[in-house]
Order: sequence, then C-alpha cells, then structure tokens
Amino acid sequence: MGVEEEVMKIQKKLNKMTSEDGSGQEQALDLLKTLQTLEVNLEVLTNTRVGMTVNALRKSSKDEEVISLSKTLIKNWKKFLSSSTPSKQSSSSSSSKPKKEKEKKSSKDEKESPKEKKIMSQFPPASTHVTTDAVRLKCREMLAGAIRTDTSEDFEGCASPEELAEELEEAIFSEFKNTDMKYKNRVRSRISNLKDTKNPTLRTNFRIGAISAARLAVMTAEEMANDEIKQLREKFTKEAINDAQLATVQGTKTDLLKCGKCKKRNCTYNQVQTRSADEPMTTFVLCNECGNRWKFC
Repeated sequence: MGVEEEVMKIQKKLNKMTSEDGSGQEQALDLLKTLQTLEVNLEVLTNTRVGMTVNALRKSSKDEEVISLSKTLIKNWKKFLSSSTPSKQSSSSSSSKPKKEKEKKSSKDEKESPKEKKIMSQFPPASTHVTTDAVRLKCREMLAGAIRTDTSEDFEGCASPEELAEELEEAIFSEFKNTDMKYKNRVRSRISNLKDTKNPTLRTNFRIGAISAARLAVMTAEEMANDEIKQLREKFTKEAINDAQLATVQGTKTDLLKCGKCKKRNCTYNQVQTRSADEPMTTFVLCNECGNRWKFC
C-alpha cells in the first residue's frame, strides 16, 4: 500500500472521529503516531488534504496528548511550504533581460500559486499582532515572562510564550482601545495569576489551549484563583450566610442548654433548614454570657 493510500485511510478514520463530537477518540493518538512515521511529502499533503483533518481533530479533541501531537504534525508539515518556496524563486536569476525575466517569474508564480494556496489552506495562518507602542510591547514582554515561568514543563507543538503573550495583550487592548490605568491593571492581574506558583493549572491550561487568550483576558480574580483560595472563599461565604440567617431570627432563650466554655445556662437557640427538606433542621446555639456559638442537628 502506498503512502498516499495509507494516509487517506487514516484520514477517513480521523474524519469519523471528528464528526462524532469527539467520541471514539481513544484511537486518535495511535492514528496520529502512525501518520508521524509515514514519509508524507508536499504532494501527499496536497492530494489528501490531511492537514485540514488533523487541524479539525486538534480543535475538537479534549485529550491533551492528541492536541499536542496534532500541533507537532502540523508544525512539521508547514516546513514543506517554507522549504519549497525559496527553491522556486531562486531558479531564475540572470541579468541579461530584466523585464522579460520579471514577466516570466511572475507568470511562473501565477501558475504555481493555486497549488500553494491549496496546501496553505489546510493550515490556519499564524496571527501576528504588530504594534510599535512602547507600553504594549513592554506588557507583551512581561506577559511572556509570566507564561514561561516554569521552564521544566514540556509544551512541544504548542504556541510559544511570545505568541500567546501577543494574543492575550491584543485581546485586552481590543477591550479598552488604549493603554490607560484600566488596561494596565488588567495586564498586571493576568501576570500575577500566571506567575502564581500555587496555581500552575491556569498557566498550563493557557499554554495547551484549554483556555483561550480571549477568555483569559476577561476572567475574574475568582475564576483565575487557585483551588486553595477558592475553597477558602466558599467557606467564608457559607459562614457569612449562616451568620446572616442567625441575625434575621431573634431566637429563643432557654436554660436547658449549657455552654461548654463558661458552663452557664443562659443561651439562645435558632433552628435553620440548611439541608434538604426531608432532613432535620440544624440548631444554632448562642451563649448570652460569653458569646460562644455552636450547632447540632
């Protein structure tokens, strides 16, 4: 079986996985590894358009290994374009008749352009957000430094920190349209959270594409926070709700309950439904003498 036929066979299987909303992608990694071992050239890529299939799989897959290997394949296949273009352009370099040679060269490029366009359409062009603003360039530099904090992590096949920093800064700038204090504060908060050693998940998800630049640009502090801070906030919120519930109810005084701290029997209790309706109510007790609080079901 030829390389082109084998590539087309693999492409059909990958197309099926992509069209089924991600189901059956456990075999995708093996198919991509097989593609990596095949001697795929520019002609095979042009005839099969397997590049578009792999790129579509990368976008639909939730498996980090599949995404990473897809990016590596696309990156390697793009090299065919860069290596083929110079050889075609350097074929005519005589100085006897400049005008005629220019006409020949332009006509040759026009003939070859459809093929190049066909293969180029399989891969999304890299977006370049060019700017000469000193403030924006400095912000991009700082964002790139925060993204590459942990150099021990392997992100082969993913976008570079500089590319991600450009996308993130561009997304922030597009919201404010200037580099005022709001813009700078937004950039600072992204840098702080990306550099947080207790929150490596945020940086990793951004590097592998699980969180897009547009999404990260508008995420709140609560959404970017690490798991420890999220748990503390949840705990404080629950305590605040309980305190508010107790404050809205006057409570019932009783001498049947004894405080565990001051041993006095001057207490006030409230009953609040904190669980489902079929569960018993929770009783909150306040010692009127020392202010000690406790609860029991």
